[in-house]
Amino acid sequence: MLPATKTHRISLADVIPSSILAMDGRPNTLGLRPVDKAIVLLVDGLGASALKARAGHARTLSPLLNASTTIGSRFPTTTASALATLTTGEPAGVHGLVGYAVLDAANDRVVNQLNGWDSRLDPTTWQRVPTLFETAAAGGLPSFAIGTERYRTSGFSQAVLRGAEYRSGATIIDRLEEARRVLDTVDRGLLYVYAAELDQTAHSHGWQSPEWIEELEELDRVVREFVPTLRRGEGMVLTADHGVLDVPHTSHILFDTDESLIDGIRFIAGEPRALQLHFEPDASEEHRANVLERWRSSEGARSWIVSRREAIDSGWFGPVVAEEVEQRIGDIIVAARKEVAYYDSRVTHRSGRSMIGQHGSWSAEESGVPLLRFGAFA
Repeated sequence: MLPATKTHRISLADVIPSSILAMDGRPNTLGLRPVDKAIVLLVDGLGASALKARAGHARTLSPLLNASTTIGSRFPTTTASALATLTTGEPAGVHGLVGYAVLDAANDRVVNQLNGWDSRLDPTTWQRVPTLFETAAAGGLPSFAIGTERYRTSGFSQAVLRGAEYRSGATIIDRLEEARRVLDTVDRGLLYVYAAELDQTAHSHGWQSPEWIEELEELDRVVREFVPTLRRGEGMVLTADHGVLDVPHTSHILFDTDESLIDGIRFIAGEPRALQLHFEPDASEEHRANVLERWRSSEGARSWIVSRREAIDSGWFGPVVAEEVEQRIGDIIVAARKEVAYYDSRVTHRSGRSMIGQHGSWSAEESGVPLLRFGAFA
């Protein structure tokens, strides 16, 4: 059976549209109260299940977490896709960032969607739709994106943050202090604040590590100290792009060691928990069907394995997939349902295999994220 694509009534796509509507005093999907200024604090990698499991280390955040304050990320549960969904209000099938690494057919290559941008890939057209910041600006509502300085001019930032004035801060404390300064200088405004620290720590040490707990405690403390500074008419929601689970090195599957699984495969995209395999252009339909069946026979017990058409028809990338986005999606998608990750041992650069915390697939640990309300939204 394929995973259910609508396990949550509300998704990341609803967060910023609801915040904008709240600033217009209009009804919205999240039921947010009218405000003059709204902050969306995005904590990369803070899954609802991990927050619940470490509730004692997050005494500000965890009491607010329950079934009604858990929303869904969208597939694939990876930062590039999820943040684009957050800032456009559209699923991956529309905005076009369909994975961590994606086929750029025009240049016959796979491109990392976070840091692989170059002169051959225009972020203003590759990410296909206006951001919600651009839409807000057109309506007279100023927007601000607050992250670290290193992300200010990145291709990914141009793809998903265009329309927002970029401000920077080295730490989460610095970023929220900058948010307070912005709030004090505008009558109305939408603020997006990005915190990468938990995700980075999970990749390096795992979410079950002491290091991750320390980062969670720091986040909780900073939020606890910031919330009392919110004034009348200022609301904040805290959410995440995806969750995380720990995959031990012993659960790495070197799929290329079975040559029948890579027969005729030209490109390997996606990420270790959500592979997207692209055939050579001249591969016959019979050959494609045979390789798909080999994958199902070999890995079907621990992964969902579907063709591109099955994924699209099942709504994996949203109810609509634009024609130009279809070719970016793998011919075969291997989405892990057990605690495993898939690697190609032929790749000489193997730093990715050092990652412990991982995400990208459909598990509850990866797809369930918090939506916590503060200030005028509480």
